[in-house]
Amino acid sequence: MNLTEKVAYIKGLMEGMEITAETKEGKLFSAIVDLLEDMALSVSDLEDEVSEVEAAVDEIDEDLSWLEGYVLDEEDDEDEDEYFEVECPVCGEEFYIDAETALKDGETVCPECGTEIEVELEFDVDEDDEDEDDDECDCPDCKH
Repeated sequence: MNLTEKVAYIKGLMEGMEITAETKEGKLFSAIVDLLEDMALSVSDLEDEVSEVEAAVDEIDEDLSWLEGYVLDEEDDEDEDEYFEVECPVCGEEFYIDAETALKDGETVCPECGTEIEVELEFDVDEDDEDEDDDECDCPDCKH
């Protein structure tokens, strides 16, 4: 039995015992049963609302799981992030920033002193790449 059924049972017992609101005790029991009935209805409404919230949370959880899988799979497909060491010219603090930040913004902020630092990326160039660049000189007088 749920709460509303139990309250209805108690109300039926009260009527079966012929307790009426004519006596002082009858008024008290009647008020208690009315209160129990209101409380049972409120609890029932809350249970319905909790069920709706649980369903919504489950749906959000499923969507979030799908999104995490999508994002993490995409990140796994990309190369591992490259980080660059930066030294603050003001306080000397050494810290790292990722390549995306360095390429996109071209500047960063020192986490120690808050100084804005312009980032100049230095890439290692293979000797093979340098030889190819020498062959493609744009100079009109060059005899490469």
